[in-house]
Amino acid sequence: MISTIIAGGLHGVEACLVEVEVDISTGLPGFCMVGSLGGEVKEARERVQVALKNTGIELPPRKITVNLAPANIRKEGTAYDLPIAVGVMTSSGYLTAAHAEGTLFLGELGLDGEIKGVRGVLPIVREAARQGLHTCIVPAENALEGAMIPGVKVRGAERFGQVLRFLKAEEKEKDLILPATEVDGEEYLRIRGEMDGLDFAEVCGQEGAKRAAEIAAAGFHSLLMIGPPGTGKSMIAKRIPGILPPLSMEESLEVSSIYSVAGKLTGQVPLIVSRPFQNPHHSISQAALTGGTSLARPGVISLAHRGVLFLDELPEFDRTVLDSLRQPLEDRKIHLARVHSNVTYPADFMLVCAMNPCPCGYFPDRNRCSCSESQVRRYLGRVSGPILDRIDLCVEILPLNISKYAGGGGESSADIRSRVLAARMRQEERFKQSHYRFNAEIREKDMERYCPLGEKQRRLMERAYDAMGLSARGYHRTLRVARTIADLAGEEQILEEHLMEALSFRMADKAYWGRREDLEATGL
Repeated sequence: MISTIIAGGLHGVEACLVEVEVDISTGLPGFCMVGSLGGEVKEARERVQVALKNTGIELPPRKITVNLAPANIRKEGTAYDLPIAVGVMTSSGYLTAAHAEGTLFLGELGLDGEIKGVRGVLPIVREAARQGLHTCIVPAENALEGAMIPGVKVRGAERFGQVLRFLKAEEKEKDLILPATEVDGEEYLRIRGEMDGLDFAEVCGQEGAKRAAEIAAAGFHSLLMIGPPGTGKSMIAKRIPGILPPLSMEESLEVSSIYSVAGKLTGQVPLIVSRPFQNPHHSISQAALTGGTSLARPGVISLAHRGVLFLDELPEFDRTVLDSLRQPLEDRKIHLARVHSNVTYPADFMLVCAMNPCPCGYFPDRNRCSCSESQVRRYLGRVSGPILDRIDLCVEILPLNISKYAGGGGESSADIRSRVLAARMRQEERFKQSHYRFNAEIREKDMERYCPLGEKQRRLMERAYDAMGLSARGYHRTLRVARTIADLAGEEQILEEHLMEALSFRMADKAYWGRREDLEATGL
């Protein structure tokens, strides 16, 4: 007898429904599985057989064939154990096809019949709801995660015996055996997504750096802070998520799907409710940053999607690791090609970097810096030109006078956030007829439409282009930043002062990486 049970599979962050076809027939006893299976899926054969035995079910000595369709999609993970077991019980006659109709099954089976948690539940349940299924039976520890998706009943099971009793029970008894997990995702996001402890009011002085952080947050621009150790670079970076707009429900589900695929959602954290902040150590490998291993799991840049990727001590990162950011910074996604898979993960993050200007950290203060000119150049040269060209704002942070600490901090994150939200609302209104969301996303072909310049502004940019040695990419990035500064000021047109401020945030990198004398000659 043949049976078909619905399961779910993953291809990157995209989910698809998988049909688990089970046939039990006469012939030489055996348990055969086909359908482009990974190593973990192949091992399901032993887990299912022993779990059924320890649940009190003896399989007949017959030939069991399991096919996971479609066969052209690679199957990975342990979530197929439960649907395979249900399929075996259906084909053996213990269950009927009607028992599992319209139901998706996910879960790993322990040898004693325990149903263990799996990754990727949220996107799979979301796909099940989209396809019109009415019930999803998942591990109990993943039930709250799946319940964030409206339109489908999610029931968490702890043991395989529970699932069998549920499927055979009368309709009125089902809720007593496996009650549906119910949660209002919008309300959960609203309550849990409120701002937490880190506040810009705790940052003394450094008004230029805080202004750069505000502009970066308003337009989702990349930011580089350069200065001696102990001047507040990391302190400022860690507070940037607190001035970004809150996640919408759609954004939260999008980010949570990535974390679910990576296996980072738990019963205690079933939904990502605040902007991600990823701060990898400089020893991170390229595969860990972009996504790696033969399974092509999401990397740190994908975990930072819709949030902040903070690279502290930027020159200490391996050169190849930094250069691997070039394509994601432009495309807002990362393509991973592996032997068994070719997937695309979202990587729409806000890049924030911090670095010292030399190995000892105190250049150009020759009273404290003992580095030679060649050491300084070699250290700065670890950051490639193409990466610098992709950074919208560069700000120099200098040590504070002691009097700055006595005065306490400045504006709170709530105050800065209100201005950021107002600028974002202007961008939302401007881009409502396009696919753009932030000023940082404006493509070159649309510059004239969204960043028009008057005659005076155009002449200013022509002088700056020649004097600062801007590339075409650097020129356009300056215009995007100026557009954001104008939005923060409530101006519809980009004025000269907006361009001057935008250009000032490109002067720090020119000063450290050369051309300081050219800047002084222009009077900009």
